[in-house]
Amino acid sequence: MSMSKDVEKNLEKSLAFCDAAAGCDLLFFPEVQLSPFFAQYEKQDASAYLFRPDAACIDRFKQKCREHHLYLSPNLYLDQGGQAYDTNLFLTPAGELQGMAKMVHIFQAEQFYECDYYTPSDEGFQVFSTPFGRVGIVICFDRHLPESIRTCAAKGADLVIVPTANTKAEPLEMFEWEMRVQAYQNQTFVAMCNRVGKEGGMDFAGESLVIDPWGEVLVKGDATEQLLTCDLDLSLARKAKAERPFLKLRRPEMYE
Repeated sequence: MSMSKDVEKNLEKSLAFCDAAAGCDLLFFPEVQLSPFFAQYEKQDASAYLFRPDAACIDRFKQKCREHHLYLSPNLYLDQGGQAYDTNLFLTPAGELQGMAKMVHIFQAEQFYECDYYTPSDEGFQVFSTPFGRVGIVICFDRHLPESIRTCAAKGADLVIVPTANTKAEPLEMFEWEMRVQAYQNQTFVAMCNRVGKEGGMDFAGESLVIDPWGEVLVKGDATEQLLTCDLDLSLARKAKAERPFLKLRRPEMYE
């Protein structure tokens, strides 16, 4: 998805993708999908893009869950208890909030001034049960720390979804291999969804992708706005874990 400064326009686009995904089991989106990428600027007022858990836009996502009988995981700039988080909701086909996951590691760099806006999660990585398998969530920068996807896998994730905001100026080939290696090492499917389009000084790269537990890319998008779909048998993640029981061989007492 490409985003603008118009929250309502971004929301309508998100809801249109929900309609286009009718028949799917799960749909997720890029990072902070209802706002421009405000974190490219230092210490700006981003309160216009900060949502409360009872925001009307969340009710509209819940309505789409019920309408199309699918799980949705939108990523929002969310206010909880007076703190602002980079947050994925996990909504059920019944339109209920099953839970949420917040970004754990907050990084500060040029055009990624995230410490100015986000509070790091103190709840850790979350994995959600569904009828088709267990789904973990790792948000954007968190994927660069191998403990993130590893923790989801150790909690039984068959699929890890990764909403991102990667630009064409970044090492995209390395980012793809990073995801492929982690899928292989953790015997889990990994799906990454990225922003597209130009915003200020940033040109978002797209190239969303889905990777299987053997590290093979199943489908990959380009730099245009599109709905990327892929049929997955998440039981294959459990098969991969049985074939390569890396997690069972871990010796955490040796890692300190």
